[in-house]
Amino acid sequence: MQKSKIFKLVPILLAMILVLAACGGNSNGGNGNKQADGSQEKKTVTVFQFKTEIVEGLHELARAFEAEHPNIKVDVQTVGGSGDYEAGLKTKFASGEGPDIFSNGGYSKLLLWEERIEDLSDQPWVKDIAPAAADPVTLDGKVFGLPLSMEGFGYIYNKDIFAELGIDPLPKTYSELEAAAKTIAEAGITPFANAYYEWWLVGSQGVSVAFNNQPDTSAFIDGLNDGTTTIAGNEHFLNWAKLMQLTLDYGNKNPLTTDHNTAVTMFANGEAAMMQQGNWTQNMIDSINPDLNMGVLPMPISDDSAVTSKVTVGVPVNLVVNKDSKVKEEAKIFLNWLVKSDMGKEYITKNFKFIPTLTTIEATPEDLGELATSLVEYVDRGEAFPNISGKYPDGVTQEFGSVIQEFLAGRVDAQQWTENMQAAWDKLK
Repeated sequence: MQKSKIFKLVPILLAMILVLAACGGNSNGGNGNKQADGSQEKKTVTVFQFKTEIVEGLHELARAFEAEHPNIKVDVQTVGGSGDYEAGLKTKFASGEGPDIFSNGGYSKLLLWEERIEDLSDQPWVKDIAPAAADPVTLDGKVFGLPLSMEGFGYIYNKDIFAELGIDPLPKTYSELEAAAKTIAEAGITPFANAYYEWWLVGSQGVSVAFNNQPDTSAFIDGLNDGTTTIAGNEHFLNWAKLMQLTLDYGNKNPLTTDHNTAVTMFANGEAAMMQQGNWTQNMIDSINPDLNMGVLPMPISDDSAVTSKVTVGVPVNLVVNKDSKVKEEAKIFLNWLVKSDMGKEYITKNFKFIPTLTTIEATPEDLGELATSLVEYVDRGEAFPNISGKYPDGVTQEFGSVIQEFLAGRVDAQQWTENMQAAWDKLK
């Protein structure tokens, strides 16, 4: 397949992810209340979201939207990175300051907020959502959220370093990754830049690989909820712990105090050959080293290449509308503008480097960069896990993060770690 055509097939690729996971009316905003001078009252739409890497772009989009809609102000508020977005969102609603638009991970997160969110099934963009992108925010045939982005992660790697050291073919199994790490270390280069200070990197993203390596991920999660399966002593979680130990053995010093920006900078400067991250880092890497040649590798936890040689791709964030908002019609106008306007489409693809979730938004590999292109190629080959972190109990990713960091610090062994993971799930399920 020619790369220039890759992104014409995004809806098909998204549908493929949905298969792997299984092994609108027009919205017109109100005119607003007239003020004493006859002008319309300006209404404010608050947007509460967690993607820190797109904050600047969201503010720019908000200002552009306001220029076209002078009676609507968009207030973008962000809690992400090491912050606890879910706790912040609950606090806002508890204090009577629930946002008008907020981020939602879908699946169990959608069920958690079901009574708070507006049915958006009648919105014009709904018919354009690729099936797999709609699945996390669909309940009883109704769509409750706008899938904002398609993203994925694995080990981002420096192609030039791998080529110079003759690492070919690329590692698809644990043993092959271990051999590559040894080769890189012997060349005097740090194999892994580990940002294990960030609980979300391991607790939300990384450990999902252990879930997705199960023979039936959905059945395994259902079993955790009804007590018929367990993480404690599970082969795939023990294998994941082994992978984490490999990254520690061949990684940077002080990984538990190394944050996201530091690790990305190390990788961008060529100080490390790999790092666990996703296509959201494209812009930061480009700003440091625009000539870096890179791609994405799986996070293999075994030597069964048929199962473990996959990256993770899915919809991490959906925008939902507070059904009790006094400006929910204005909120819908903003969401429509975000995915229908030329500027909104350009920012989603060229600026944010998101793989589009709507058939009406097209992008080329040149728009999205090497990382997104690499991820889509995995999906095209049928080598992608779905992003299933939205199926976890509310709050468990933070608990997972702490438990995993305890293991990474060497305070517990792998078996005890799996038992602590199970306890975290049982506590919050």
